[in-house]
Amino acid sequence: QVQLVESGGGSLQAGGSLNLTCTASGYSFSGYCMAWFRQVPGKEREPVASVARDDSLSHANSVKDRFAIFLDNAKNTLYLHMASLRPEDSAMYYCAAKAPGRCTIASIRRAGLTPWTYWGQGTQVMVSS
Repeated sequence: QVQLVESGGGSLQAGGSLNLTCTASGYSFSGYCMAWFRQVPGKEREPVASVARDDSLSHANSVKDRFAIFLDNAKNTLYLHMASLRPEDSAMYYCAAKAPGRCTIASIRRAGLTPWTYWGQGTQVMVSS
């Protein structure tokens, strides 16, 4: 059974840092497109950062220079380092995986959520001002 399990969320004040972890089991995601998404109630789930099979990285403009995605293939684990957090970063964060293909934030936005086969249950991040 394929599973993605996120951890590392929490509540903190603006300016702080968090490290999210997504551990995959049941399948090796080496070669897949992996990404972090986030969603707040009433809004669409949006891509935050992605890593392609060639290890190229893509980050949404809203998090560039503050967030960094990293995939450790040996551990089958995806990370999201978040720094200089802002109240508007508060959301449920999800990791997801899809078959190889276009994997930039722009292409993910255009294609929507349908191509994403595997999802974690999410981890909550709350940033207070």
